[in-house]
Amino acid sequence: MALKITLRPHERVIISGAVITNGNRTADLCIDNKVPVLREKDILKEHEADSPARRIYLVIQLMYIDPDNLVIHHNTYWTLIRDFIKAAPSTLGLIDEISEHILSGRYYKALKRAKKLTDYEEEALSRV
Repeated sequence: MALKITLRPHERVIISGAVITNGNRTADLCIDNKVPVLREKDILKEHEADSPARRIYLVIQLMYIDPDNLVIHHNTYWTLIRDFIKAAPSTLGLIDEISEHILSGRYYKALKRAKKLTDYEEEALSRV
């Protein structure tokens, strides 16, 4: 079954590692095979990874769109979460869910759960 994406004018999307920028009008794309797809709203740029949870999100994003360097990204991930759990042990359940998706190769689902981790971090920091 094809994935249909409607892009707003000038919206970006990453499809199988290629960054695609839409033109001046709305466009529909149909993707007929299974490839990594990230819409602009889900893309975190490297300079935006300015907190521990955002760095975790970024490395999962890299696992998803850069499978050639998967071993490096996995090693980075395990280091980051070990430190994150030490600082915020209450996140262990959520990190377990994320890690389960990663170990099963479901990087997009892991990315969606990692968004919850960044939300948790932002909420916790707003209380300080």
